Amino acid sequence: MNEELSGIANMLAAQRLYFEKGETRPVDKRLESLKRLKEEIKAQMSAIESALWNDLHKSAYETYLTETSLVLQEIDMYLKFLRKWAKVEKVPTPFYLLPSGSRIVKEPYGLVLVMSPWNYPLQLSFAPLIAAVAAGNVVTLKPSEDAPHAAEVMKKIIENVFDQDHVRVLNGGLELSKTLLKERFDYIFFTGSPKTGRIVMEAAVPHLTPVTLELGGKSPCIVDKSADIKVAAKRIVWGKFLNCGQTCIAPDYLLVHAAVKDSLIKEMISFIHSFYGQDAAKSPDYPRIINGKAFDRLIHLIGNEKILYGGTTNRNGKYIEPTLLLCESMDAPVMQEEIFGPVLPVIEIGKVEDAVRYINTRDKPLALYYFGDRETANDVISRTSSGGVCINDTILHVANLHLPFGGVGESGMGSYHGRAGFDTFTHKRSVLSSKTWIDFGIKFPPYKGLNFLKKLM
Repeated sequence: MNEELSGIANMLAAQRLYFEKGETRPVDKRLESLKRLKEEIKAQMSAIESALWNDLHKSAYETYLTETSLVLQEIDMYLKFLRKWAKVEKVPTPFYLLPSGSRIVKEPYGLVLVMSPWNYPLQLSFAPLIAAVAAGNVVTLKPSEDAPHAAEVMKKIIENVFDQDHVRVLNGGLELSKTLLKERFDYIFFTGSPKTGRIVMEAAVPHLTPVTLELGGKSPCIVDKSADIKVAAKRIVWGKFLNCGQTCIAPDYLLVHAAVKDSLIKEMISFIHSFYGQDAAKSPDYPRIINGKAFDRLIHLIGNEKILYGGTTNRNGKYIEPTLLLCESMDAPVMQEEIFGPVLPVIEIGKVEDAVRYINTRDKPLALYYFGDRETANDVISRTSSGGVCINDTILHVANLHLPFGGVGESGMGSYHGRAGFDTFTHKRSVLSSKTWIDFGIKFPPYKGLNFLKKLM
């Protein structure tokens, strides 16, 4: 790794040269690269499944549902729409600038750094990578070292598809990340914690490099007395304990109307049993905590809170049972940071207004969930702010590639997925082209006729 670290500047220089030669500009070449990537992902499906089982104890079904299928859909969307999105866009020219013409040229930024996390390693690495390649950039991808099996499979896939100067995967730990962030990139795309996001943004400042930060936060879930409790319980349990709760848009805490709290808890426990059996440790569909450090942090967050359900743990097995907590104080440790695990605090509210007030006292979350009637849902949306929203569901907004995905404030900046991803990695270059056979004297000194100018413009 030390040799690789010392050679990073040369690697990036080679990538810049590749870009400057125009190798990534033709749309046909971009499409051909994406087609090859799609076929290679399909060819490596078994290796992907094995890697994610080894890293996260993630089943083949969940791997396809939450990782591979979304990546393949992303590619398919670009194969269908890229030519349209990449076209030069003609725009109107004011009459006082005629006979000039105006257009917007879609051009790539150049050398892009994508830094991805461990929780959905394939999806959160390849989705921005696909968008950056589709926009015509060259890419350096730095996957998380905490999912090493997935990182190795991704490296193999990329090396089988792309010229190394087009897309390069660099696997390594903290020192690699620090070394990369000292270099100049034309765009940085980071997915991870707000704490690390600040470090990335600070590193971008000396070069004035634009950044997209996909972060997280405490995503609230409101269950009103008008909700269908059985439906709400089923969808909350699925969204919360998917990937063992290690999902940036997982419901982080429940704000439940007092009139339905007990019935909701009862139904949620029923669905936990329905999904994972009486002992989730024996379920092939229940993943594990990524490592010991994350396990210990979650145990600290549970602390002395009242456990309504679950609480069984096994550090050696990186196992924490789906756990529901009764949270009676907003000052509890579990309410001070994003949980990012299979622990769900339940907070009783007297009315939806209480939930709105509480949400607005905290940083803006990546997602907000509401279960109840449509009119109240629209009212909650109008009086709060979040990266995205689901009404009477959880998580699923991320699966619609026509919806931009991203945070706001503490939960991030910028967005991607589908067209939003293409726009993120594309500089819209304004071009005005003037004729040479005529010049109107009104713009040249010495200036005369101010009243006429005011009427004209």
